[in-house]
Amino acid sequence: MDRVTPEGCWRALPPEHELSMPVQSLRARAARREGGMPSRPGGLWLRRLLVIGLALALTAYGAREMWLVLGSGQPTPLQAFVLILFVVLFAWIALSFTSACCGFIRLLLGPDRRLGIQPDGPPPMPGVRTALLMPTYNEDPSRVMAGLQAIHESLAEAGALHRFDIFILSDSTEPAAWIAEEAAFLALRERTGDHERIFYRRRPKNTERKAGNIADWVRRWGGAYPQMLVLDADSVMEADTILRLADAMERHPDVGLIQTLPIIAGGNTLFARMQQFAGRVYGPLIAEGIAWWHGSEGNYWGHNAIIRTRAFADAAGLPELAGRKPFGGHILSHDFVEAALLRRAGWAVHMVPWLRGTYEESPPSLMDLAIRDRRWCQGNLQHAAVLPARGLHWVSRMHLLTGIGSYITAPVWLLFLFCGVLLAIQARFIRPEYFPAGPTLFPQWPVVDPVRAMWVFIGTMALLLLPKLMAWVALLFHGRDRRGSGGAIRAFLSMLVETVVAGLLAPVTMLTQSVDVLSILMGRDSGWNAQKRDDGSLPFGQVARLYWKHTVFGLAFGAAAWLVSPYLALWMSPVVLGLALAIPLAAWTARRSVGVGLRRLGLLLTPEEHDTPKVLRRARALQRELLEAQEAVSPGPGRLFRESGLLEAHRRMLPAPRRPRLDPFDPALLIGLAKVDEAEDLDSALRGLSRAETAAVLADARGVARLEELAARG
Repeated sequence: MDRVTPEGCWRALPPEHELSMPVQSLRARAARREGGMPSRPGGLWLRRLLVIGLALALTAYGAREMWLVLGSGQPTPLQAFVLILFVVLFAWIALSFTSACCGFIRLLLGPDRRLGIQPDGPPPMPGVRTALLMPTYNEDPSRVMAGLQAIHESLAEAGALHRFDIFILSDSTEPAAWIAEEAAFLALRERTGDHERIFYRRRPKNTERKAGNIADWVRRWGGAYPQMLVLDADSVMEADTILRLADAMERHPDVGLIQTLPIIAGGNTLFARMQQFAGRVYGPLIAEGIAWWHGSEGNYWGHNAIIRTRAFADAAGLPELAGRKPFGGHILSHDFVEAALLRRAGWAVHMVPWLRGTYEESPPSLMDLAIRDRRWCQGNLQHAAVLPARGLHWVSRMHLLTGIGSYITAPVWLLFLFCGVLLAIQARFIRPEYFPAGPTLFPQWPVVDPVRAMWVFIGTMALLLLPKLMAWVALLFHGRDRRGSGGAIRAFLSMLVETVVAGLLAPVTMLTQSVDVLSILMGRDSGWNAQKRDDGSLPFGQVARLYWKHTVFGLAFGAAAWLVSPYLALWMSPVVLGLALAIPLAAWTARRSVGVGLRRLGLLLTPEEHDTPKVLRRARALQRELLEAQEAVSPGPGRLFRESGLLEAHRRMLPAPRRPRLDPFDPALLIGLAKVDEAEDLDSALRGLSRAETAAVLADARGVARLEELAARG
């Protein structure tokens, strides 16, 4: 446990160095930085013309073919609606395809060494200080501290610790998680022997969630750090990567943010391993493509990115959106908006997808992905209120539209399927009008071309699947990645397994996201929950309760298609099969044993599994050690009064007391103090407090003193 030395010697935080971070207006133009943008790649307009122009050409061709499928002449309202839905979906696929083709070429040519970042050789030593920010919210502290210690040791080995400070920025609302974080912070200092560069701060009120957490740090300490590197609770980064990012930011004064491509690692369930394989094999191709034509108008994914602190403070203060939740209020998906605001103010935003050494984890199951997606869905739909903001670059608006489209396409796809069934019903049961009213020389034959429809379907699937095949081909040209993925044959088999299972899960996700979109449009807020990052398995009965509606919907949809036409049912079979098998698929893919079994067969392997980077090995070993140590400690806020060193440190980390007549009263604190005053012992006091009351009392010096008195009574 960290020694608590006399007053003035021990500190959990450095002296504050304030930096103004004004809230930005979406209605007025922002002030722009002076100077040009030398980091902007040349010929960017030609790249964008190529990608978007080819996507439009493909969309126009697809629309023409679909028009011919539906028949010539005047379309019925239903046919026109189906055509519109098809064009929307096809344009989305076409743009992804043309961007992926550019990524394929980039992978074959090798890294573009954007911003002068070299992929090899000794890393440079930056000349300025950088803050590593670890926001956390009710997370397991063993995971957070293991990752931070691994990063700290990597920086120490590189001789670069003097250039970096680590901040653990807690927004935890669970009292047990908060006390565990404090204990873990003190233990981290003890294990590393570093009492000068590792800091901890908990906000009593987690206003504006993660965006507010970062903004609070910027306003209080940002003035002391020219750069900040934002992590996530599951982030691990190598010192080599951090140093190259910090050096690139320092050498390019026009750059406001550099985003890396985090590699998913550590997955054990089938679902997590599928995401891990897809992210590692397909991800670089996709990221290389968008980085090539986005150029200096890149995006921000909220973590594993380095940011120029003053640029962020001057340009990225988020406003509160007008209206009620879920569209109004604080911006949830803050990262896209912050990137757009940085670019609006004249700062370049870049992505360097080829720079390795940056890692994260993924949800372990379909159920956990759905929980995260619900929150992301609301945040992305909120971007509709940001789209009209004045002064945004058109590529930034495309980023916002992409975020919205990633969830809107689910109900559009569902509606397209419904309309397809209605078209079949119309063709079979509604008598056509061969000779409509008015003079005409020829009859209007309602013709649906089944052969052309088949080719439209094949062409659409080709646009969806060819990027995966291109990623596999690109893998063959990179020996280390190919061997790390099990070799060419096993990598191809892994791609087939991932494609089949992901194809079956796609209709389940489609229905879930469609329900989420409808729920959000009806005004239901998603809340904010901590992510689950380990084994995603649930009792089969619980999975059945979550997905029985998907199964019923799939069976009913399949039966309706069969009654209309067996051929229609055959076309719909992939969707129907995925929905009908939703329960066993969700349960099976969440099982750790299935994922581990495939790994033993050499399937769904990634290079990071074959040759695990040192920083990842260290983080995992540390997490195992910390989990074992954690099991020997009784959890809960009562721990605070059993460890004198922890209690003393907790006192010194308490927030400033309420200022009379200036700060509002905290009802949870008032009620909590009253309950504590009436309690006879510590256990009864803690049992009688709600979560909010416990947190409020533990954040108040009077409450802590009273609980300590109760603990002393035994």
